[in-house]
Amino acid sequence: MGKQDTGPRLEGTVIRATGSWFDVQADGRVIPSRVRGKFRLSGKDTTSPVVVGDRVTVRLNPDGTGLIVDVHPRRNELSRRAAGRRHSLRHVIAANIDFVWIVQAVHLPEPNPGFIDRVLVAAERYEIPAGLIINKVDLITEDDQPAIDALEHLYADLGYRVLRTSAVTGEGLDVLREALRDKTSVVTGPSGVGKSSLLNAIEPGLNIRTAPVSEKTGKGRHTTTYVALYPLSIGGFVVDTPGLREFGVTDLEPAELSHYFVEFRPYLAACRFPDCTHEHEPDCAVKAAVEAGEIAEERYFSYLNILQSLKLGEKDVGR
Repeated sequence: MGKQDTGPRLEGTVIRATGSWFDVQADGRVIPSRVRGKFRLSGKDTTSPVVVGDRVTVRLNPDGTGLIVDVHPRRNELSRRAAGRRHSLRHVIAANIDFVWIVQAVHLPEPNPGFIDRVLVAAERYEIPAGLIINKVDLITEDDQPAIDALEHLYADLGYRVLRTSAVTGEGLDVLREALRDKTSVVTGPSGVGKSSLLNAIEPGLNIRTAPVSEKTGKGRHTTTYVALYPLSIGGFVVDTPGLREFGVTDLEPAELSHYFVEFRPYLAACRFPDCTHEHEPDCAVKAAVEAGEIAEERYFSYLNILQSLKLGEKDVGR
């Protein structure tokens, strides 16, 4: 063993990832660390071999920094296709997760069911429980109410938990706080939906930076620029993610996609062809269920959009 390998070693959790540096919480302190070269070489199918939530072994350097010398096996991960990339390269958002919350706003920006469905597919792929947060409910008008009710019922009827929240009025914050207790939860969604404001309202000491939505574009401005794992005083951790304009499904073959739409599962074995894509084949039980109103048309069309993007291997924009 070389002299450089003799420093003390600690096990810890990656709580922040910023470029080539990773903050590792271990032994009651935070150790700024880099990654040993062999991990950079072995992680060629991902944008980074180490992500927030990873359990790692760190070798301490004399200057107080660390070197990540081992990444422990992951229980699960939430990943998407790397932006601007084709085919296999994926961006892992976080690892070792207990729950994924997808945040959408009533307005500014408008709800995007296509984005919701893509995140749900990724969560189902790794067997991570997931739910939907409809935020900024203080902005609901009488005209909005039917569409927001329909959005809530669509996902609640599929078995996903749906919460309505407002950082302005405090509605739903107590329920969300309890849902986060003693879990490692990812909170994700497009820029401007109010993720950081929600987390600041639940845990005021976090002081996560926020910014108003652009009136010109109706889209959010990026304020969270890196993924970070924050401890909660009620127990557990929350992963705040940068706003995502898209969520490309990755690490999935087109033939597997239908298994991750939960309402399709009861019908899959009844299709005439075992490799049915539920797109054009005759005697398809899934298509029959859509026509009978047993599967929501909007979810079926969302499935077709994702299926097409997987077949083409193109950037999946999540719309």
